[in-house]
Amino acid sequence: MNSKQLCDLAVEALEDIKGIDIKILDVVDKSSVTDIMIFASGSTSRQVKALANNVAIKAKEAGSPALGLEGDDTNEWVLVDLGDVVVHVMQPSIREFYNLEKLWGEDSPSELR
Repeated sequence: MNSKQLCDLAVEALEDIKGIDIKILDVVDKSSVTDIMIFASGSTSRQVKALANNVAIKAKEAGSPALGLEGDDTNEWVLVDLGDVVVHVMQPSIREFYNLEKLWGEDSPSELR
């Protein structure tokens, strides 16, 4: 599965569970670790967990299991590592505090969505 297909799968999985403010950033020229970062919010820790788990489940069903799942013990910020795509699911206050989209250049021309 290529990066674009994996990205589409992750976004669809987030939309299935009503992820909030989904953003996609192309970081291929900014990172040697991944090609695409996806950011989404969940209104509660329970929704954050459900969003991240749904991404991991859908990826596994498609034959591209997650390489890692971090932060699912507190569910304030859960990172799903799909290799070429990294998904950050956060509660709104955590997302605002860390402001990763700005760090990775949300306003740059490489923004996909």
